[in-house]
Amino acid sequence: MKDASHRDFLSEASLLAAVFFLGTNPVAVKYAILEIPPLVFVALRFTLAGLLLWTFRKAVGAREPLGARELLRMAGVGAFGVGLNNVLFTLGVSMTSASETALIYATPPLWGMLLGFLLGQERPTKRGVTGVAIAMVGVTVVVSGGMGSAAPSFAGDLLVMCGAVCWGAYTVLGMRLLRRHPPLTVAAYTTLSGGLATLPLGALSFFRSSGGHPGGLVWAAVAYSTFLVAAYGFFAWQRGIFRLGANRVLVYQYLITLVGVISGILALGERLGPAQIIGGAVILAGVFAARKQ
Repeated sequence: MKDASHRDFLSEASLLAAVFFLGTNPVAVKYAILEIPPLVFVALRFTLAGLLLWTFRKAVGAREPLGARELLRMAGVGAFGVGLNNVLFTLGVSMTSASETALIYATPPLWGMLLGFLLGQERPTKRGVTGVAIAMVGVTVVVSGGMGSAAPSFAGDLLVMCGAVCWGAYTVLGMRLLRRHPPLTVAAYTTLSGGLATLPLGALSFFRSSGGHPGGLVWAAVAYSTFLVAAYGFFAWQRGIFRLGANRVLVYQYLITLVGVISGILALGERLGPAQIIGGAVILAGVFAARKQ
């Protein structure tokens, strides 16, 4: 019993660290794409993170056999939930604010719940349907707030929202993989396959770019987003789901949003307008209502 409590404590502690890294990631991405094309950044970030996790998995002696079917499943989940997710997310961040990105990224639990309904993993409830409807109102308010400023902000919000759908799907589809494989294996193969899936886009973008020379701050942001967010953050998230269960882990999405908004304000001097504040509060209320047991 004591060992189980100790493991739960370590899982909670590692998740809190992941919350900080994931929450501050929009700020790191903002700095990284100042001088590195977004698609190059995504391909570099997740290929390196995936290789790091895969190497660490080998170093700790993980040797469970993976058949061709399982590898294809992980590759599909990685390409969609990691690769496409972060192409949309990074392009969206390049067009909108880090704070607004954090608000919209409070919605993955809802998308995960809807996918769970479609896959028969969860049964629709009145509370769930009501929560989704409330949160969608909040998303509409936040995204429509971007229409009142520059058009790219509105487009960026929509891209970020599509990325959030992919992240919600990654959590649900990752749960199915976690029933058969340990968290490190799932994180390593899905992250690496996501990175490899974006390499063609990254290479094309690289050859079309002007080929500048990023400074030290940009490379620091790349390292932060690659190793602490993509490698550690994704592994800690999968491990948390494996140890504590998806519903308990999804509560941490609130904290990621809070950290993201605060870091955008402090690090980038961003300001939230009335639409973002009201919409963000409505989103969080909807997510809370939908996921409350």
